Amino acid sequence: MARRESTPESPGSRALIVDLVRSSGPISRVELTQATGLTQPAVSVIVRKLLDDGVIVEKGLAPSTGGKPRRLLDINSRAGIGIGIQLGFDTMTFVATDTNGGVVARQGFWGAQTAPPIEVVQRIGHAYRQFLELAGVTVTDVTGVAVVVPGPLDHDQGGIVEAPTLPAWTGFPLRQHLEEMLATPVLVDNDASAAALGEFWSRGISRYSTFGAIYLGTGIGAGVVTDGSLYRGASSNATEIGHISVDSAGAECACGNYGCLELVASPGAILRAAATRRDELGGLSLSFEQSLVQFDYDTLALAAIAGHGVAEELITQGARAVARATLTFCNLFDLDEIVLTGPAMANAGSIYARETRAALERSFARRSHAVSVDLSANPRDAAAIGGAAMTLQGSLAPGHGPALAFTTVSR
Repeated sequence: MARRESTPESPGSRALIVDLVRSSGPISRVELTQATGLTQPAVSVIVRKLLDDGVIVEKGLAPSTGGKPRRLLDINSRAGIGIGIQLGFDTMTFVATDTNGGVVARQGFWGAQTAPPIEVVQRIGHAYRQFLELAGVTVTDVTGVAVVVPGPLDHDQGGIVEAPTLPAWTGFPLRQHLEEMLATPVLVDNDASAAALGEFWSRGISRYSTFGAIYLGTGIGAGVVTDGSLYRGASSNATEIGHISVDSAGAECACGNYGCLELVASPGAILRAAATRRDELGGLSLSFEQSLVQFDYDTLALAAIAGHGVAEELITQGARAVARATLTFCNLFDLDEIVLTGPAMANAGSIYARETRAALERSFARRSHAVSVDLSANPRDAAAIGGAAMTLQGSLAPGHGPALAFTTVSR
């Protein structure tokens, strides 16, 4: 491999080394030099700085091959703690993770409901301090806080452009108020995109993989990670798979398009279909109330897994629609790996995995390479975990995306 002109001080070089140690460690300096194409002196400078910063640690020796044994490098799992907050209508979840993506602490709270945004921000501030205390995490351990919400977002301003489940939050300067309340840097990002980065980070996926995630929560979203970075598009509103039109003659969606995937395959859509067959779903405790969509969907999914014919038919219809859209998604980005995640996958994941694998047998690049399809190990908390991963990546491996820094207040 040809040696690159190296600039050890550049964020990109640091991010490259951190990515490789994260996904391939323990690894030696010689192996890093071979894998990156950077010069040996450049790798040495970056590694020394990462050791000094406590981002990586020396971890034993490689087996001797006749010469001096090589020292191995690995990520320091306690280099920092990332905090992710998933803000939804029904629930709000706080997660703290270490630098390997391992969950250090988790706590659930009531969601935004219909309360005024400023009141919810005050609740977040109180809950944040309580959460850190219960988790045994000090403020100095925290690399930052990321709040993940449904899109579309105004990433520059740190607010929600429009979210059907959180209508009162349209135009609300969420990041500004949270930074003032928490006195720590805050990111505001899309829940599905965050989930994709979280799965990438915690699974130790190689930066050379083109990695995708399908997120099924209240709506349907997706994310792509390539070269270690989240693909964001022009305004950080990329890969909105839920707003692919699957029925040109379908109803108008809140986004302005017609026949969107979310209108036919989101948990709410599946429950609307279930409501027309109430008599066939006797014995299931379904409320069909808008505020209890996730609870009802979990109940329907459990019944489907248990063999209830109508429940299985309804869930499978939705899963097939998502699988067809995932095939398009895979063809567009030529993905190596896909993870299915989000709260709605918690009980019904096996059905979605079956339908997705069947659909991807028709992928455009199937003769070139297979596409692996896996289920998330933590689907309900994936977005919050992803938020935490965003803060860690922004702090420990700058160069991948938005850097964590105060945007509205100073320390």
